[in-house]
Amino acid sequence: MSNLRKSLPAGLLAVLCLSVLFSMTALAAEETAEYVPAMYATFWALVPPIVAIGLALITKEVYSSLFVGIFVGALFYSGFTFEGTVTHIFQGGIISVLSDSYNVGILVFLVILGAMVCLMNKAGGSAAFGRWASTHIRGSVGAQLSAVLLGILIFIDDYFNCLTVGSVMRPVTDKHNVSRAKLAYIIDATAAPVCIIAPISSWAAAVTGFVEGEDGLSIFVRAIPYNFYALLTIVMMISMVLMRFEFGPMAKHEANAKKGDIFTTRSAVYASAEDVAENPRGRVIDMLVPIFSLIVCCVIGMIYTGGFFEGADFVTAFSNSDASVGLALGSFFGIVITIVFYMIRRVLSFKEAMDCLPRLQGHGACHPDSHLRMVSEGHDGQPGSGGLRCRGHAECGGRTDEAAAGHHLPGGLRPGVRDGDLLGNLRHPHPHRGGGI
Repeated sequence: MSNLRKSLPAGLLAVLCLSVLFSMTALAAEETAEYVPAMYATFWALVPPIVAIGLALITKEVYSSLFVGIFVGALFYSGFTFEGTVTHIFQGGIISVLSDSYNVGILVFLVILGAMVCLMNKAGGSAAFGRWASTHIRGSVGAQLSAVLLGILIFIDDYFNCLTVGSVMRPVTDKHNVSRAKLAYIIDATAAPVCIIAPISSWAAAVTGFVEGEDGLSIFVRAIPYNFYALLTIVMMISMVLMRFEFGPMAKHEANAKKGDIFTTRSAVYASAEDVAENPRGRVIDMLVPIFSLIVCCVIGMIYTGGFFEGADFVTAFSNSDASVGLALGSFFGIVITIVFYMIRRVLSFKEAMDCLPRLQGHGACHPDSHLRMVSEGHDGQPGSGGLRCRGHAECGGRTDEAAAGHHLPGGLRPGVRDGDLLGNLRHPHPHRGGGI
């Protein structure tokens, strides 16, 4: 009996040591093995986006609906544990995504695009192009086709596309009695479809980042003929303009526009072509030079990251390029060229150019002119906007527009979600950094 008592502590100690050893082994195995949620590759994986899209359509609230969808996805990922859900949303999702160098490069590119739009409008380039177009365009069909053509030419980013085409073409379409709803449709149906099939765009940079260990850009280019949404949307839009065919609520808007009412819903607040403080020194070249320099610099930046200046041929360099770094470099040099060009032409002073750069603090978060607001009317008759959204209570151009369509200028580190794209424009982080949302 005494021997048993003596051996009992030793036995318990041995059991405890073995338990710790086995738990450490199991923990190491768990750390080395990749975590696969129980609902991975099942129907339940489709539930979070369905929830987000359904709530957005019902409530017209994009951000809250998207967060609910993210929350549902995190619940599924963590196996319905509270700690795992919260950790995955923030540590494994938002923080990891925003700290990823690839994503930061895209954000830098988008912020600079916002400043470029502000510069072009403040210099009077957009207004000058609008005046030129109004004297050379005949009829509502010509005005609509001009908006389509300009949207196709500005393929570098869909936000850049929306804001530029909106501010330039709004006076032209208003003059030819094209409803704001139709202008909104043309801009929206051109921006994203064109950008998602353009190899040199923020969309291409985002999509190629999803393909780990593969030539993402080459896959993106080969997939363009199968992007039926983009191609058919463009064909449908041009066909409807040429055939002058409208249906549904759009037919009502266009019928009213022919009678002089381009808004239909007068209770909403809209931007007008007359509320723009134009720069009298602005010329068409003040719009063309920034866009041309931006595209050229972005191409040079992308092939630079792909080794073009180290001996690689153009196609190989373009395929091997780092789109995030290339677009960030190209947009930086593009905005530098734009500022220098405007100062040489004396359309903007250095201080006026600096006022177009984003600010992230205080009530003076951004100082764009009011014509950056592309306030148009959606298909349901409700106002949408493509204007700037300021931080806090700051106002851009006299007021802050509530955005129904989700098109915000990246004047600061934009909170915007491109068609639900906290995950779309920002690449999923690397697996070893905690996974995506």
